[in-house]
Amino acid sequence: MSKTELFAAIDVGSYELGMKIFELSGKGSVKELEHIVHRIDLGSETYKTGRISPSHIREICTILKEYHRMMKTYGIKAYRACGTSAMRETRDIQLVQDLIYNQTGIEVAVLSNSEQRFIDYKSVALQTKHFRRVMEKTAAILDIGGGSVQISIFHHDKLAATQNLRLGVLRLNTIMNEIGAPVERYDSLISEIVLPQVDHFRKMYLQENRIRNLIVVDDYLSPILHRMRKQHRAEDFIPGKELELYVSQYAQKPVMTVAQELQVPLENIPLLRIAAALVTSVANRIGVESIWAPGVTLCDGLVYEYAEQKKWMDEKHDFEQDIVACAVGISKRYMGNHKRSETLQALALAIFDTTKKLHGLSARHRLLLQICAILHDCGKYISLSNMGECSYHIIMSTEMIGLSHREREMVANIVRFNHTPFETILDAPERYTDLSEEEYLVIAKLSAILRVANGLDRTHKQKFKEVHFRIQQEKLVIAIDSAADITVEKGMFERRALFFEEVFGILPVIRQKKERGVAE
Repeated sequence: MSKTELFAAIDVGSYELGMKIFELSGKGSVKELEHIVHRIDLGSETYKTGRISPSHIREICTILKEYHRMMKTYGIKAYRACGTSAMRETRDIQLVQDLIYNQTGIEVAVLSNSEQRFIDYKSVALQTKHFRRVMEKTAAILDIGGGSVQISIFHHDKLAATQNLRLGVLRLNTIMNEIGAPVERYDSLISEIVLPQVDHFRKMYLQENRIRNLIVVDDYLSPILHRMRKQHRAEDFIPGKELELYVSQYAQKPVMTVAQELQVPLENIPLLRIAAALVTSVANRIGVESIWAPGVTLCDGLVYEYAEQKKWMDEKHDFEQDIVACAVGISKRYMGNHKRSETLQALALAIFDTTKKLHGLSARHRLLLQICAILHDCGKYISLSNMGECSYHIIMSTEMIGLSHREREMVANIVRFNHTPFETILDAPERYTDLSEEEYLVIAKLSAILRVANGLDRTHKQKFKEVHFRIQQEKLVIAIDSAADITVEKGMFERRALFFEEVFGILPVIRQKKERGVAE
């Protein structure tokens, strides 16, 4: 990258509508030029009614028109605008998106929860120096939103577990208002609501593991943490106990005094106290040593993704491996066969690479295939006789950070069809209601590949020392180096091979070469 480029990131959040304008220059250089925030409480409305009122839609359009005008003034051509949980929980969101686009010229994409949290995670990575330092050890990211919070655990730079809890600040604020709780009692009451779910999370994912660092991503508590750093230390990391003491001091002060001392809007104080209670409850329960609040927003993650796509980021962390690690964790939870999963991944990915010119799929689709291979047998945890359907429902009900809802549905269908006959869009249109024709074709292609890979290890005994794939004379030749009896594999392979031929136009055939070097 030889010259600078400007990029605008817009976050239509639960409580505010913000835009950041960035300048990208050099390798990995991202500079924030401007940050504009407009308070608008969409979350409280959509969580209650499932709709955005006409007055709020008009307000959104007015703000976005102004943002669009600023983008033109800067000469910005590249932008990304995203809505989070407030828009996600709106029942007629497609109508709202169309109205916004027609009135403002800005297209707002609605992120799934897992997409949103993955982008928030990347926003932390923009703080390169501290990110690397924190991720080298055991750490947790507490991502606090309006509707929910996401807790993600990392062990030695790899995602180990993640879970979404419907404990967002606006949702909890609604509960506090409904029960008539005074602001002074928020700490104790929030703890009563939060701790049972945190205890369940700890029991499932932490056991005896200790979390050293807690990373807080939020729009509410950061002013307190920034104030602490300014007054007491140059370090960005705050001891957990010190945070608890500092927060407790403000809990006893009048709302007006807190607003003045922290220099935050008066209407933010209830939400700030809820966020503080959330953080201290989680920090105490999982026993963190230090807390880091980088003060980032979704906009930072959006510019990171843009720079990443342009290959301008000089970052060693492999985010795709976090998605894979998440899938491995799910497989482990449902007692998947790790050794067979590795074999199936190797076979499926080798077929994918060999047939690249035939299927025309992307690296992202290759990642989806790998996830399918990892989760291929998760349904057996519930039923051995109905593994396909059970696998589908487990995957659709499980958080997979970094995948969109549509990608997760594609994975779920591919794994289902690994165990059941493939159903075409004409035979079972209800299976593909939320998917496009292109996504249907991806499901068919990856299902064909996974089924062939699965057929090569049907007995789960990993009989082959080496397997090589090549396309020869309109056949996918599978050369196997093994002296083992593969009668079962060959006998059950034909049906899977015929479906592969139907999809790709070439027939897979097995050629066995025994150890003594005599071809069968």
